[in-house]
Amino acid sequence: MSQVEWDMDNDAEEKPFNMNYMRRMFTYLAPYRKLMTWVVIIVLINMLLSLSEPIILAYIIDKGIMDKKYSVIILLSSVLLGIKLIGWLFGWMHTKWINFTGQRILFDLRQQLFNHLQTLTFRFFDGRPAGKIMSRITNDTNAIGELINGGLITIVMEVTHLVGIVIILFWMDWQLALLSFIMLPLLYFIVAKLRPKIEGSWSRSRSTMSAINGNLNETIQGIRVIQAFSRQETNNEKFNGINNRNKQAFMRAIKLESMVYPLVEMVGMLGTCIVVWYGAIRVIDHAITLGFIMAFINYLWRFWGPLSALSKVYSQLLSAMASAERIFEVLDAEPEVKNSVHARVLPPIRGEVAFDNVSFRYEEHKPDVLHNVSFHVKPGQRVALVGPTGAGKSTIVNLLMRFYDSTGGAVRIDGMDVKEATLDSLRKQMGIVLQDSFIFAGTVEQNMRYGNEEATEEQLIEAGKSVRLDQVVAQLSDGYQTELEERGSKLSVGQRQLLAFGRVLLSDPRILILDEATSSVDTETEQHIQEALQTLLAGRTAFIIAHRLSTIKDADLILVVEDGRIAEQGSHEALMKHGGIYSNLVLTQLSMQESVILQSSS
Repeated sequence: MSQVEWDMDNDAEEKPFNMNYMRRMFTYLAPYRKLMTWVVIIVLINMLLSLSEPIILAYIIDKGIMDKKYSVIILLSSVLLGIKLIGWLFGWMHTKWINFTGQRILFDLRQQLFNHLQTLTFRFFDGRPAGKIMSRITNDTNAIGELINGGLITIVMEVTHLVGIVIILFWMDWQLALLSFIMLPLLYFIVAKLRPKIEGSWSRSRSTMSAINGNLNETIQGIRVIQAFSRQETNNEKFNGINNRNKQAFMRAIKLESMVYPLVEMVGMLGTCIVVWYGAIRVIDHAITLGFIMAFINYLWRFWGPLSALSKVYSQLLSAMASAERIFEVLDAEPEVKNSVHARVLPPIRGEVAFDNVSFRYEEHKPDVLHNVSFHVKPGQRVALVGPTGAGKSTIVNLLMRFYDSTGGAVRIDGMDVKEATLDSLRKQMGIVLQDSFIFAGTVEQNMRYGNEEATEEQLIEAGKSVRLDQVVAQLSDGYQTELEERGSKLSVGQRQLLAFGRVLLSDPRILILDEATSSVDTETEQHIQEALQTLLAGRTAFIIAHRLSTIKDADLILVVEDGRIAEQGSHEALMKHGGIYSNLVLTQLSMQESVILQSSS
């Protein structure tokens, strides 16, 4: 995969802060607003208790220490201790509740993403590496979770602290308060300069992490090919480049973020020094007391503290915003194939299929890959689709399954346009076996029941016998309860195909599609599969995409597809007599088989 493809998300890096994404993130708090209301109440009470501490400290200095009244010191010190204990209790409560809420929101968001991904059509997945999609559900949701768990409560706490402190400072001495805030314009200037750079850096960091996941997924899926061609070193260099870009993006984001906190601290120190200087003069002139200026400086330090904390949360917010953009990109992707407003349940079908002048293109501005395709299949007929690679055979069956919708004409089953049927009622009456059938992690039985969880054990065993799967199961340590790894890696290609046949037979479809289902197996396994097919195809309408003559010659109808059109159609005997494209394909295949036999004999 080229570097351009790996970095396909970079076009969104320099987008400005998007308040719509921010509002959408907070909508996930709505189901937990009662709990969040209690958290806010606890935080406000805690804030009021905390803000009372400097005033109490001022009284201890002025009325206790300066007047040498030990009873005042003991009493007010006890009050301070009580405030600290209550603050610890409230802090424990809000931390527990906010983390609970954060995890629930993460659960909801991940579930929504996962559910939505399963509704999206093949076109969405065709142009995106699996690793990048996985990154949305893992890394990007985690970034939002970190903001909710840590950043959200910090924002609530520190903003309320800031408001309370500003009110108290002006109440205590408005002149000192104005002098305290003389450095705020400088602080605003610093943040305004750094903000766009930090936004871009965090977005770049998320994008490169997504590229790492995409490359890693491709490497794991293609490890056999990589090792077969000894491409480890080249692959290491590619991953090193992507990994290095991620490191550089992350380090730049951290570097910019780490500048904010010290700068805020420095600005705060300058403002505090000015207040200390002016306050000291007024204390010497007996205009204010020592306790008063100590309390004022304490509040001032508490003012700069929240600003420093908010500067850290701001970087966390930008990181979450970069992730939110990527998550909402997925959530906003509309499935191109979905139930229409007036869709109705497809009743049990007989299996009649008709294509009426069907055309199709994969992208709007690209040429058609199917051109006015028309044919009619009676219930129970076997249809073979033959033709060169890329002719449009798989596209025809994809339209029948409604993995895509035709751009022209109509696909009908028992006279009903498939677009008028609900997807569930359509696909539950159809079955498909691919060239590389996907086997899920789990037991053999669980894979068999994938299309029909309600099947009885007798039905399952009978289905296994019908497709010769019982011979495979007999060789496994725990029979049908044998645990299979992802993609059925412990099984041979032929064994996986037999399991796929058993799975589709147990689901009892009325229309069956075999897309190159026997092309990757050896001759002996193909013989078993051909025997299994007799049971599998009995009484069902079947569409068979194949190149082997043994698979297609007994079909009731053969469709020869060339350049997106039906070039020829008819039975094997009729097409051989016709002497056209199909006849040439058969004769070429027979000639190749004879050459192989002669070479083997010699």
